[in-house]
Amino acid sequence: MPRNARLENTLPQSGETGPDAARAAGEPRFLVRGTPAYRRASLAFFLSGFSTFALLYCVQPLMPIFAEHFGVSPAASSLSLSLSTGFLALAIFLAAAVSERFGRKSLMFVSLLGASVCTIACAAAPDWHLLLAIRALEGFLLGGVPAVAMAYLSEEIDPKGLGASMGLYIAGNAFGGMAGRVVTGILAEYLSWRPALAGIGLMGIAAAVGFLLLLPPSRNFRPRRSKARDHVRAWAGHLRSPALALLFAIGFLLMGAFVTIYNYAGFRLVAPPYQLNQTELGLIFTVYLFGIAASWAAGLLGDRFGHFRVMPIGIAAALAGVGMTLSASLVPIILGIVLLTSGFFMAHSVASVLVGKLARGTKGHAASLYLLAYYLGSSVAGSVGGHFWSAGGWPAVAAFTGTLLFLALFAALGARRLATR
Repeated sequence: MPRNARLENTLPQSGETGPDAARAAGEPRFLVRGTPAYRRASLAFFLSGFSTFALLYCVQPLMPIFAEHFGVSPAASSLSLSLSTGFLALAIFLAAAVSERFGRKSLMFVSLLGASVCTIACAAAPDWHLLLAIRALEGFLLGGVPAVAMAYLSEEIDPKGLGASMGLYIAGNAFGGMAGRVVTGILAEYLSWRPALAGIGLMGIAAAVGFLLLLPPSRNFRPRRSKARDHVRAWAGHLRSPALALLFAIGFLLMGAFVTIYNYAGFRLVAPPYQLNQTELGLIFTVYLFGIAASWAAGLLGDRFGHFRVMPIGIAAALAGVGMTLSASLVPIILGIVLLTSGFFMAHSVASVLVGKLARGTKGHAASLYLLAYYLGSSVAGSVGGHFWSAGGWPAVAAFTGTLLFLALFAALGARRLATR
């Protein structure tokens, strides 16, 4: 077995008080790969990832429409996404604490259902500012899903199958991101943006119900009361780990680059010489299918060869994809977006697993820090990228995102050295 794989398999797998309590009575009862309960849990988290990304990113192909309909700039139109991801990042902290008291499954279901209703409400928003306010609330509600999902998987899934299960969850993210963008693009072309958002909201409600029915109850977690200083101490402990801190930075840089490319590719491709319509623009987002395959493959390869070996490959692929988008021809641009998408989901899937493996206890808090950085990258870089677009067009956007990915690559190599040491 490769050195990094041996390293990860010997890392302490201490969880929160649930796993500790379970160990007091015996070994934790994990969901083992190949069993019906494992398949149900994996499918449930595929649905949760699907719904989260569909609801969150359904506005991305609508940004040019928002700019025209409400009379706002491209950078201002990106607030429909940046506000959601920013409030989601802040809510992740609260979600980690609340789930300690009330449990994982119920919090995730309420979050998915509430965010779906918010998306339907956006479809009826009469003005720009109200739409932004609803999108901010939606992001806050969605904060109850990602960190809690990562914590549940780390606690309940057999470590030997964690990479594959986490990969399927990230694949759900990719599929949801694709479906949200494609469906809204097509519906906006033939109906309008309002029915498009309403349709995504109804899809989210269906996914939330499926999640509730499929997910097995937690076996290794028991709700507990805790004080604010306990959570602060847990977060501070993870930040003192240099390897974990670099993984958090990688989440910020990866997501910042990825969202910036997708935010402003639409503005580029609806303008001359490409002049794509909303349906054609939406169909470009089917490249997320490559992200689904890449995240699943990355989980399997990480389990086999070591996750620290796989992550730099994904980042390098994303960087090469950004370079390809500098072409003036449409086909290389699309191929570049394919490569960016595959590399991003490959690296993100592996980084998510590594956070769970390297965290010494309180895995939910470690996951919340990673996802805080991840969604802050979407919010901050996604908006900053608009100023690069306005100032220098696509070359400026590519330079900005390329710099972010170069930094992520160096951070990945540094995290590998620190963890091995």
